[in-house]
Amino acid sequence: MMKKIDSSTDNIDKLNEQGEKLQKVLAQAGVGSRREMEEWIAAGRVTVNGEPATVGMRVFEGDLLRTDKRTVHVKAQADKEPPRVLLYHKQEGEIVSRDDPENRTNVFEKLPTLRGMKWIAIGRLDFNTSGLLVFTTSGELANRLMHPRFEVEREYAVRVQGQMTPEQMRQMTKEGIALEDGNVIFEKLTDEGGEGFNHWYRLVLKEGRNRVVRRTFEALGLTVSRLMRVRFGIINLPPSIKRGKMAELGTGEVQMILDWVGIPSQPLEEIDTNVSAPDAAREPKHNTRSPFGKKHSSEPAKSRPRASAKGVFVAGRKKTKAGGKA
Repeated sequence: MMKKIDSSTDNIDKLNEQGEKLQKVLAQAGVGSRREMEEWIAAGRVTVNGEPATVGMRVFEGDLLRTDKRTVHVKAQADKEPPRVLLYHKQEGEIVSRDDPENRTNVFEKLPTLRGMKWIAIGRLDFNTSGLLVFTTSGELANRLMHPRFEVEREYAVRVQGQMTPEQMRQMTKEGIALEDGNVIFEKLTDEGGEGFNHWYRLVLKEGRNRVVRRTFEALGLTVSRLMRVRFGIINLPPSIKRGKMAELGTGEVQMILDWVGIPSQPLEEIDTNVSAPDAAREPKHNTRSPFGKKHSSEPAKSRPRASAKGVFVAGRKKTKAGGKA
């Protein structure tokens, strides 16, 4: 469990005096992950006030950081802008990458333009998978939600051709399924029914390996015909956000997420919570009988705090840190 950090004025002043680690500041500015920034620093790709940087060095308010592509001015702790969090309902046929040799539709092209920051995708979805994508301007928040050691849950709706046996369902949640890159065990797996040859399941796991859901069903001899992410951590995909559309969380919902992952509170300014992509594709007509009807959320509706934007909400769970059991 992550330790709650004191966010008092005295603590902020002390932090400003001690400075912050260079790789953390660069990650928070959205330049890249902390690990990537450490590699850049070691490779001589970062300077501080015109001098070559070293791994582990601390920077202070007013310092000027330069990388290959970005210039970052170090701000005082109290002056830092609060992170922004954006929810996007990804469609099948879109990629979650800024670089694609095939020049396919790119989700980043649809996001609102930022100045001095960039959108960081919290967990990817492959080309043929739809559902919830979470974007933030905070490298620290992205790391807390994605890093394997925090064990943040991902929930999916999966439609397969055929039906699992009770033994296969038990194996997926008990012994696990052996894949080429290691064993995978699902936290939860429930039968959501279906019609004809297609069958729906709801599943939860705490990792984000490439195509892990599809590969697990393939190992059992079952073909996934549709895969959709409906939750990431405490963040649900609101039914009001249609395919190809997005909405930005309000300050209250952003603060809930920061509290949940253990990032100290910062003064927040109200932001626009009704962002939509001007050129987002129209919602295609798909069979939407699942996922999963009125059982979409893992908690009763009365316990779910509502976001300030209509239809955007964060799943209501007991006070817990990322990776903890609610």
